Amino acid sequence: MRDLEEIIRELDAIESIKKLKARYFRFVDEKKHIELAALFTPDARLVTDGITWKSPTEFANTIRDLTGAAPSVHHGHMPEIDITGPDKATGIWAMEDLLTFPAGEDAPEGHHGYGQYRETYRKVQGQWLIDTLLLTRFRMDALDNWDANAA
Repeated sequence: MRDLEEIIRELDAIESIKKLKARYFRFVDEKKHIELAALFTPDARLVTDGITWKSPTEFANTIRDLTGAAPSVHHGHMPEIDITGPDKATGIWAMEDLLTFPAGEDAPEGHHGYGQYRETYRKVQGQWLIDTLLLTRFRMDALDNWDANAA
């Protein structure tokens, strides 16, 4: 039988990982790309929609370049987090995102996406970080872009 201290340590780790992922979503939407990159281990493996990124910085910079100042909304739901060792954990998150762009010739299509993150986490110098991230989208619905000049 597990003792109370072990249970408390595990619950504390799970809450810390939930906060880590909440910051991930918030930093994407607040356009805090330097802070976003810092949520990952330096050698993190990131794969989104079949694209493998070379580094957390490349991943964050691509988000910056793709979305610019366009408003976005990213949500993570129903986390399934398992502590697999003193400094390791796994997680699965349901996700939903909305992204639209100012209307124009070169504007990409907006979308409302649904999918799932499968991740691993590693505790480095007392801080939980994302070590691997795999984003798979199950559905993408097109959204109309908006006219920034419309009243």
